[in-house]
Amino acid sequence: MPRETGTYRTTTTLGEAVRAFVPHPLPPANPPLLVVGELAERHAAAVNALGLLRVAGAMIPDPGWFLYGFVRKEAVLSSQIEGTQATLRDVATFEATSNTDRPADVEEVCNYVDALNHARAAIADPQGLPLSTRLLCDLHRILMRGVRGENKLPGEIRRSQNWIGGTRPGNARFVPPPHEEVAPALAALEKWIHSDDPLPPLVKAGLAHVQFETIHPFLDGNGRIGRMLITLLVEHWGLLDQPLLYLSVAFKRRQQEYYARLATVRIGGDWEGWTAFFLECVTEAADDGVRIAQAIHTLMRRDRDRVVRHKRATITAVQLLELLPSNPVLTVPRASELLGITAPPARKAIELLT
Repeated sequence: MPRETGTYRTTTTLGEAVRAFVPHPLPPANPPLLVVGELAERHAAAVNALGLLRVAGAMIPDPGWFLYGFVRKEAVLSSQIEGTQATLRDVATFEATSNTDRPADVEEVCNYVDALNHARAAIADPQGLPLSTRLLCDLHRILMRGVRGENKLPGEIRRSQNWIGGTRPGNARFVPPPHEEVAPALAALEKWIHSDDPLPPLVKAGLAHVQFETIHPFLDGNGRIGRMLITLLVEHWGLLDQPLLYLSVAFKRRQQEYYARLATVRIGGDWEGWTAFFLECVTEAADDGVRIAQAIHTLMRRDRDRVVRHKRATITAVQLLELLPSNPVLTVPRASELLGITAPPARKAIELLT
């Protein structure tokens, strides 16, 4: 539904005059966003899919089996959207070998994992930071640590004009707000997140993501922080109790539509179109998660039966098997460290599992 979602301000950057977009605060207004009709049906389907994902996660005996892969998968995909080439195998291999000389792409993914873990710990701690601009700046500092973009004010709100797409400001696809508008816009977003807005929490998570992406408060890393914000809000508002939803898989599959939907909100105020798209992505990602949870459960049960019945089965081998989902790449030194044993029994256990 057409509506005005912001205003334009003419500003100058790199010697060029550009029209920077300053978004109106949330929630959508004139007219308000109503979750009715087909949108209500999509919302119900997405919430139901999240409920099934929550149950699937609870059925796994050890949450670590699930969380290791899901968190890193989201980190890999979110980083790939920004152009990194690291795979889940790359990340698992470097974590297993404790290699300090990590490729830059792997470092970026590991930083994402560290940032998400930091945020969850802070929000869960009564003495920690709430979901706020300050916390997002902390996450940005961790995300940019030692990687490309580390010279672009990590952990700090930008103090200059940025732009999205194009080779220069004049032919940019989108120009976010002037830097002096960023802090007030983030403050308004934070206030809205903690308000009693009656919109459904899942819908609000989608709106908050668009608003953050539109503000584009950092010089680099906005996309990853914006997608991480969805994960944190879904958990913060009780839709999931663990970060099991990796939305980046759906965003990456439909990357052109993702960017187009963001643009139609800014240009024409089509919050309904964005919300429908977002809810479809949530349903798709949650369904993927349920299938993976079931596959992990089946695989572990089958492999446990195989190991226990093996004529050379040992307690060490069974213990090591239980650690595989959260340690998918194992070396003898790593197995020794995890189980507190010497190299020979660790080697035998690995041989039995292969």
